[in-house]
Amino acid sequence: MKSKITIIGAGSVGATIAYTLSNEDIASEIVLIDINKEKVDGEVMDIVQGTCFRDPISIVAGDYADAKDSDIVIITSGIARKPGQTRLELTQTNVNILKDITPQIVKEAPKALYVIVSNPVDVMTYVFTRISGLPENQVIGSGTLLDTARLRFGLSQYLNIAQKNIHAYVFGEHGDTSFVPWSCAEVSGAELNQFLELRRKSGRLSEELDREAMVEYVHKSGGQIIARKGATFYAVSVAVCKLCAILLSAYDSIATVSSMLHGEYGIEDVCLSTLTLVGPNGVQGKVPVELTEEEIEKLRASANALKAVIAQIEL
Repeated sequence: MKSKITIIGAGSVGATIAYTLSNEDIASEIVLIDINKEKVDGEVMDIVQGTCFRDPISIVAGDYADAKDSDIVIITSGIARKPGQTRLELTQTNVNILKDITPQIVKEAPKALYVIVSNPVDVMTYVFTRISGLPENQVIGSGTLLDTARLRFGLSQYLNIAQKNIHAYVFGEHGDTSFVPWSCAEVSGAELNQFLELRRKSGRLSEELDREAMVEYVHKSGGQIIARKGATFYAVSVAVCKLCAILLSAYDSIATVSSMLHGEYGIEDVCLSTLTLVGPNGVQGKVPVELTEEEIEKLRASANALKAVIAQIEL
């Protein structure tokens, strides 16, 4: 299957997404666009020199016109988060960048599915939805895909079981107000509490699961990586490439991506992550999994925090 993916932004995340895609059978054409022409040329040169070890693929450094007929456009442009800086502090600067990019790329690729990765991703997804003029189903924020991956890694380490067997999620903002709805966490069909009890009885758990520490790991690990190496880009790139594969698949899948809410859990007019049906036609709606009252309140608190930021920005 031939597919074309355009990536806006050749920084650490955008370039790593391009490199990761170049090693997968997801796209047959990749276009990388950045305001820094020399940087994007260098990234593409570096990536294409490794493509002789795979089936032929086209990877070019281009302009907006080269995005024509893209199946997916990934937007990563923006100023990177600095050590100690919250994602929300980046807001107005990155919103201004998005406002410049949006009309130029939408003009060239009006039918593409748009994956928003730039931080703060939920606000950026909301802004893009509002200013692009595109149907909402075409706009998908990467949301808490990465947070969910971090949670599953942490749980797999604790449980000593493969991550693919763990079905637990992070809801809300991609940031400090996100939370884990433990009520719908499962391990291969068994409720998490049930599975934990089985592991205890078998003597395979030496200590109780510290749920607060697990959530803190999800919240803090990104900042810890930034403090150590300056940026996070490997895991988020893999998550975005997995999302691209879902969008180019024959069937819908369920993922924690950010999209507009319309009354789900009593929340409206904000983009955040809950279980979402997403596939070749983009967002097909939220999956109304039953949450506890406490979890619903946490989700609403996350929505309100995002709305407070949106109220302060200039669209």
